[in-house]
Amino acid sequence: MTGGPAGAYERMLAVAVAALHEREPERLWPLVAAALPGLCGGDALIYKLGEWTDRTGSMGLSPGAAAHLGRIDDIGDESMAVLRRGYPFADHYAAAGAVRRPGTAHRMAGRGWARSRTAGTISRLMDADHVLAIPLPGTTTPVTGCLVYRAGADFTEDHVRAAEQLQPLLAGVEQQRQLLERLRATTAPPEAATDSRLTPRQVTVLLLLADALTASAIAHRLGISVRTVHKHVESLYRKLGTRDRVSTVLRAQEIGLLPRRVGR
Repeated sequence: MTGGPAGAYERMLAVAVAALHEREPERLWPLVAAALPGLCGGDALIYKLGEWTDRTGSMGLSPGAAAHLGRIDDIGDESMAVLRRGYPFADHYAAAGAVRRPGTAHRMAGRGWARSRTAGTISRLMDADHVLAIPLPGTTTPVTGCLVYRAGADFTEDHVRAAEQLQPLLAGVEQQRQLLERLRATTAPPEAATDSRLTPRQVTVLLLLADALTASAIAHRLGISVRTVHKHVESLYRKLGTRDRVSTVLRAQEIGLLPRRVGR
């Protein structure tokens, strides 16, 4: 891997910063998926969000995976079920007390990996021999996150360490996607957001204010300074014509920038 784990982290940080400025939630994970395989020694990637079973949950492909598989909807039901089962990762991460550290299929399953149905499926579909799982930290479903594929030798310890360093960045991208989905789910007329002229980062800060996060917590969540958070908050006050957090959130709810919350 060119640049080693430190270089991979710096390059992924650039992707994460770009993702934080993206306003369309459906574009976030494709952005990450295009960069991530090469940062941890892989050729292709499938990312999995939500509950991971053999029947449910959304999946997406990196360009490398799409080159082999085509559209995700074109994969046969039987092969899709095998990929969704996530052998051997589902059992590993579902075990009580399991640490959600990245790991390879070969090291988790031993000799059974090469003989498994999953190994045969990825070899046929993707011309790959090995899989590295990168679960999203803080999730409870067995294998929510990314599966990175490569041909030839197994992923090295350096690859696994690079993947582990990248986990917090992936978690931040997923948090941003969820924030944007929440914003889209509001009943705001399109002109309300346009008239307010909020930047993507100001929209994110507004959503976190609505969650009653402190300036310090917001800074930590977004990877910016507390001073920068205060500047964003001051801009929100100016644009929304308010003077404090409570009135800002109420005003944003009034004009449809935030959903009105019931029973909270």
